[in-house]
Amino acid sequence: MFVPKLFTTLKNYNKKLFVSDAISGVIVGIVALPLAIAFAIASGVSPEKGLITAVIAGFIISFLGGSRVQIGGPTGAFIIIVYGIIQKYGMDGLMIATIMAGIFLILMGFLKLGTLIKFIPLPIITGFTSGIALIIFTTQIKDLFGLQIDKIPADFVEKIPVLFGNLNLLNPATTAISALSLFIIIIFPRITKKTPGTFVALIVGTLVVYFFNLNVETISTKFGVISSAIPPLTFPVITYERVAGLISPAFTIALLGAIESLLSAVVADGMTGNRHRSNMELIAQGTANIITPLFGGIPATGAIARTVTNIKNGGKTPIAGLIHAVVLLLIMLFFGKYAGMIPLCVLGAILAVVAYNMSEWREFKAQLKMPKSDVIVLLTTFFLTVVFDLTVAIEIGMVLSAFLFMRRMAAVTNMGILTREFEENQVEEYGDNSIAGKDIPKYVLIYEVNGPFFFGAASKFKEAARVIEDRVKVFIMRLRNVPAIDSTGISTIEDFYEDCQKNKITLVLSGIHAQPLFAAEKAGLLEKIGIDNCCGNIDDALNRAREILGLEKQEVKAARESSIER
Repeated sequence: MFVPKLFTTLKNYNKKLFVSDAISGVIVGIVALPLAIAFAIASGVSPEKGLITAVIAGFIISFLGGSRVQIGGPTGAFIIIVYGIIQKYGMDGLMIATIMAGIFLILMGFLKLGTLIKFIPLPIITGFTSGIALIIFTTQIKDLFGLQIDKIPADFVEKIPVLFGNLNLLNPATTAISALSLFIIIIFPRITKKTPGTFVALIVGTLVVYFFNLNVETISTKFGVISSAIPPLTFPVITYERVAGLISPAFTIALLGAIESLLSAVVADGMTGNRHRSNMELIAQGTANIITPLFGGIPATGAIARTVTNIKNGGKTPIAGLIHAVVLLLIMLFFGKYAGMIPLCVLGAILAVVAYNMSEWREFKAQLKMPKSDVIVLLTTFFLTVVFDLTVAIEIGMVLSAFLFMRRMAAVTNMGILTREFEENQVEEYGDNSIAGKDIPKYVLIYEVNGPFFFGAASKFKEAARVIEDRVKVFIMRLRNVPAIDSTGISTIEDFYEDCQKNKITLVLSGIHAQPLFAAEKAGLLEKIGIDNCCGNIDDALNRAREILGLEKQEVKAARESSIER
């Protein structure tokens, strides 16, 4: 359903809802102010670009989004990827990559891929978010302690020795303001939750530095005066080489944006009892990321922390998100000049807390107790994110998860000859679908497959089916426990059917389910085998075997519906 939530909620909108949305929108706008500036600086761009992103993207996401309470803007998840793109391709490269990511997101929405995001394994999400959190924290060490380092290596392995090797050069005043800011951010919510601790830390830290004239680096001393004007519309120079080189990071931005926005929407649904429209949300995110960079902004997505703040302060509809964007715009236009007084160490303290919350260390610890395959994916994704590249981490993490999943599925898929096994070991319980107690004619072999019959398990069948007893005339393949089959599985059965034909053996399928039946019919396998040789249950299959052997059929006591339409 491609209808923004705003249009739905306006049908029954009233004054009471507006007051609630307005209060929440103002509070969220105040909360978003330091975060927008901090994320911009950490991403390697000027502070106003973070504000522009929060204003434009925040407005579009609330206007077109599929969630009632989602708040959009720059987030910590993009810091690493944005910083890397700027270093390699410059601001024009970032514009192109963000626009491409927006296009990807819109396509994902129109293709209704919103629900597929949930299939990304949790170990991958936990691994790269924890890795990003660690990188964000390390990038703030310089500002937290006021270290006078000319150039910090971008590589994590090279960065750590440089940072910790210069800790003896820390600025006491900067360190004290950082400690004060951290204390306020952590303690203030315990005093009152009505006023954001980050905003209080921002005001207190700025005032202390200003009135005591402390030797602490501020936004203005590093970046100059923050522009309070909306930049003019600009378009990047697009070339084939740039587009080709930016496809991978653009896709990473799109994937991160999709994951974070939909996770935020899910969290919001759990708190409000509402249901978001995932595909509409992706379209809104994509539109925001196409328009925002044209005004100098950076990638944006749904922000979990700001969304939760919106809900806790009474936000009920997308109007709260629109008001949050307007509040930020007014602050930028009329108070932007004062933002230059903000100490960088205060922003560093804010990002340090963001990194801590983002680390999900409790979830990370819990994941270490999971099966080894999940632990391998978790640690691999975390390691690759920290040491190499976020794009590489996600790509390898997904491939590794897929391979481990296929291995797990192949392991649970088992098959074997039931006739012989039953005679040697009476393990099957009696029942309508059991071969226990049934009269199995001579020259009939019953073979059962349990689990998905896909390419990962096909080799098992080839090996097991290789051992066919002499003088077998009818081979019954029981597929009652096969929920799904792929092209390799179909091809494997086709090859086996050809072998049966050569040896004058009739192949009979028993208990085939809907998906395997449809796949076999579409591939022409049913036509080859013959519809009469496709039976709904073991009784029908045994009677078909008797018919082939020229024996008298047995009466079935309880009639059951066949899964094959004759």
